[in-house]
Amino acid sequence: MSILRLAIPSPLRMEFDYLPPVNTSASQLQMLAPGVRVRVPFGRRETTGYLIAVIADSHMPQSKLKAAIEILDDTSLINPTIMSICLWAAAYYHHPLGEVLTAAFPVSLRQGKPHKPLGEPAWRLSTRGKGLPEGALGRSPRQAQALAILQQHQEVSAAKLAEEEISNGIMRTLVKKDLVQACTLEKLPRLATSHDGLELNDEQSQAVTTIKASLGSFECHLLEGVTGSGKTEVYLQLIAQCLAEQKQVLVLIPEIGLTPQTLGRFKARFNASVLTLHSGLAQGERYQAWEDGRTGNAHIVIGTRSSIFAPMKNLGLIVVDEEHDGSFKQQDGFRYSARDIAVKRGQLENCPVVLGSATPSLESIHNVELGRYQHHTLQQRAGGAQAPALSALDVRMQVLNAGFSGPLIESIEDTLNRGKQALLFLNRRGYAPTLLCHDCGWMAQCRNCDARLTVHRRSRHLRCHHCAHSAALPRHCPECRSAALLTAGLGTEQAEDFLRSKFANFKLHRVDSDSMRNKNAMADLVTSINTGEPCILLGTQMLTKGHHFPGVELVAVIDADAALFSTDFRGEERMAQLLTQVGGRAGRESDSGQVILQTHYPDHPIIRAVLEQPYAIHARNILANRHNAGLPPASSMALIRADASDIEVGEQFLLELRKQAQSQLPTGTVLVGPLPSPMQRRAGKFRSQLMLRANSRSAAQRAAAILVETAEKIPGRALKWSIDIDPQDTF
Repeated sequence: MSILRLAIPSPLRMEFDYLPPVNTSASQLQMLAPGVRVRVPFGRRETTGYLIAVIADSHMPQSKLKAAIEILDDTSLINPTIMSICLWAAAYYHHPLGEVLTAAFPVSLRQGKPHKPLGEPAWRLSTRGKGLPEGALGRSPRQAQALAILQQHQEVSAAKLAEEEISNGIMRTLVKKDLVQACTLEKLPRLATSHDGLELNDEQSQAVTTIKASLGSFECHLLEGVTGSGKTEVYLQLIAQCLAEQKQVLVLIPEIGLTPQTLGRFKARFNASVLTLHSGLAQGERYQAWEDGRTGNAHIVIGTRSSIFAPMKNLGLIVVDEEHDGSFKQQDGFRYSARDIAVKRGQLENCPVVLGSATPSLESIHNVELGRYQHHTLQQRAGGAQAPALSALDVRMQVLNAGFSGPLIESIEDTLNRGKQALLFLNRRGYAPTLLCHDCGWMAQCRNCDARLTVHRRSRHLRCHHCAHSAALPRHCPECRSAALLTAGLGTEQAEDFLRSKFANFKLHRVDSDSMRNKNAMADLVTSINTGEPCILLGTQMLTKGHHFPGVELVAVIDADAALFSTDFRGEERMAQLLTQVGGRAGRESDSGQVILQTHYPDHPIIRAVLEQPYAIHARNILANRHNAGLPPASSMALIRADASDIEVGEQFLLELRKQAQSQLPTGTVLVGPLPSPMQRRAGKFRSQLMLRANSRSAAQRAAAILVETAEKIPGRALKWSIDIDPQDTF
């Protein structure tokens, strides 16, 4: 008897064997391909599993095997490449295969709902209807007319019948008479064309020529271009060539907020089906984009990290824009890097991958040095625009109003009076990060995390930005009942209040996750800003990620010190990337731009490096230091994390794991810890971690497999543990 081996979405790192559904024939089983969805009983519930293989024998006695309930698909809805990507990702990230495979399906299909091909509603004759003679139903002229049209054509769209004034009511009457049936006209891919692109400079032209030559084969290209150097135009011209060869393109972007601007530019250039795929879409919209990519109807799919698993019928190019961005790494559950999976997918799809950034990650620079990636540099701004002038504004001994110094206020005023726009960066939302009592020193702390509650004065709430705990803003101190409650620190709400009072005659746009909740908020913002009217843009990192605001002349970082003293070894890299990216929004289409960094530490090495060195040089100096210290990307790293309600439970689990696994680890690996996470308590759980460092990726993978296997055998633990391969945060 044949047995179905399935991957089930569950925390268990194993596959499950089931008997085929009752009355399933041998010929049906032979036709099943990996990836087919199967509804099965699992514990006390039913769930959707994914076929891995049809096998002859199981390690379990046949009497103990349950029968599957229903095979949901005749053929697999994901192609062999996506199946291979999921198998590779599950093995590399040591994550349960069933949970990885769910990432390749839209929500409705994960829930076991029927697959519905997209198409245009239409009608066709039933078997009985085909037997009627011409001129039948003469007593009902509209019904007779509909019947005559369907006798001339196999299938006719509902829209076409409506043009003949034949309503759906008439067609439903014919359905009741068993003369017609509803059907769907398959969507046929249309030929994609593109408008002429911009004239390229020598650097852009060389990059386009070299990457074009690799279309049709796998090669990874790092496109390193200073901000405003025209990386997007390089993408567009490569995509035009790809579409001319009737291939599809997948473009990954780090944030939903970039979608409107990116989508608008792509739709203006291409007469093609350009679709988006991200969590901000309704389920139906996501399903349609997924299905159009799978069937080849979508020529270009633009999406955030999860879209790397979207099936594409004829993929010819993958672009990862802002490849350095941390948003490409999933930070919980299935902790994958969409950038790294994009490279693996390009290899399996036999198509080139372009990683673009003004501030590439050290991992990508390292791969260039090893000869794994081709390197292309764009060092001049497009259109002859000049790089902005950078300066540090020493705020020591200066009076600050809501974080703004006098010289910065004067610069903002001068910029607005000359009809230009100013972008002000502050990476803290809310009104203030701390609420305290002036009389007794009480501070508002989160009850679930080792963190202070942030004051949101507009909504009169205190919120934790780590676990989302919320409480009403108190009027009195809960400790001493004093009304002398003060705020400490600066957030975007407070800065907005000050700027509105200071520059009341100019528009001000606050851009953070609180103000941009509306679905069309970012699109409306971009439209307003691109009118060129003088205004102030105040926001968090949402403003730094690749946006093109041609009217921005002044960029100011209100608090450049916020990330100077990070405990993470990646802190200097991220600080340099952030300051370079935010500064790159200035002067993109003008003769000059100005970038001001307000700081109490103007002589700090990171500040000096950002001011005096291009990022390309600074990054390579950081990389050299990483090599000397044996830190990633010169080595490989993994973290085993344990979250428990009792602090000792997590630590004891990791101690036992280290004790049992230590002697089995391969040469060149070392375990560090267990140690408490920098934020030890989060969302009511105490967090501990065990760090694995290895001198090679292969050694790290072997060691990680040993740690996972050992961890699964440790009994009686009231905790949740996880493994993070290539972690981007050590907390």
